Amino acid sequence: MKAVVLVGGFGSRLRPLTIDVPKQMIPVVGVTMLERVLCHLSNHGVDEAVLALGYLPDVFQEAFPSGESMGVKLCYSVENEPLDTAGAVRLAVDTANIDSTFLVVNGDILSSFDLSRLVKFHKKGGGLATIALTPVEDPSRFGVVVSDSKGRVHSFVEKPPVESAPTNLINAGAYVFEPEALTMAPVGQPISMERLVFPELARHRELFALEMPGYWIDAGTPASLLRVSLDILNRNVKGPDLSALRSATEMLDGSISINSLAFARDSYIGDGCVFEDDVDVRNSILESDVTICSKAIVRDSVILPGAVVGEGALVDSSIVGHGAVVPAGSTVLNGSVVSRYAELAPGCQVVGERMPS
Repeated sequence: MKAVVLVGGFGSRLRPLTIDVPKQMIPVVGVTMLERVLCHLSNHGVDEAVLALGYLPDVFQEAFPSGESMGVKLCYSVENEPLDTAGAVRLAVDTANIDSTFLVVNGDILSSFDLSRLVKFHKKGGGLATIALTPVEDPSRFGVVVSDSKGRVHSFVEKPPVESAPTNLINAGAYVFEPEALTMAPVGQPISMERLVFPELARHRELFALEMPGYWIDAGTPASLLRVSLDILNRNVKGPDLSALRSATEMLDGSISINSLAFARDSYIGDGCVFEDDVDVRNSILESDVTICSKAIVRDSVILPGAVVGEGALVDSSIVGHGAVVPAGSTVLNGSVVSRYAELAPGCQVVGERMPS
């Protein structure tokens, strides 16, 4: 089966981590966000995926020189200008000559959904498209999808008040399509899936929806990226594509320098990490080649590849970007984000900020 993976966005919500890298190429506990999405697709019978590219397309192509990842053959559809969601899918379908039922997923959404069940439901319903739905506590932040007992979609209600919302089920960013569903989207034209294609399909009674149980998160913000990383670390989500590859208790393989006085508990430690004297790392993700200097403390945080946490520094509930330096005596707290390759001022305090802003 084929799938289209939407990875063309600018990653604005994750700035400054995405200034020079697409968000789907940020590692999430040892492997990139995109690789986790591809692993999930592979587990449900997808053997070929079209990456719908826009922002920094060369980064994806250079990352997978063999044209394969996680057992999935890759091909690339590159937008010359932003085409919106339906336009991007339409170009991908045309580029890859997709002529049968296919999946579409957003590349920044991680879930444990049974996509095989979604495909089966779609084929049984006989419509042109099927949307996966997930429940949320506060539907007023989203557009909700209203469907009948057989799953046929009747309407979409944008950000309804909680007390009057007809449902709490929202579009989960995973779909099954027949190629004919996109005939209203000319190749090369910017067209919205949510504002045009889905309402038009619903008007013709060709759109279905299915509530999918299981873990779901839009990992496109710093808060949600930190949350999903810690959820994976703490085994709060199940499935081979949503599991940590190695913990601190499994890292004594010679690839990591651990001083005898260092302490690391309940954490993921990537290859090439260096721990100096008296460090204290707890419930955190340290990607490859991270250095934790003497007397530094890291709590409930994500430290991306090549970053340095300086002597006596404290990082708590925050993300430190690729190659960034948190200088000696500094503190980074309360959901802060330090940009890729940033070097903060020694002894600074960063509380709930994005640096540089």
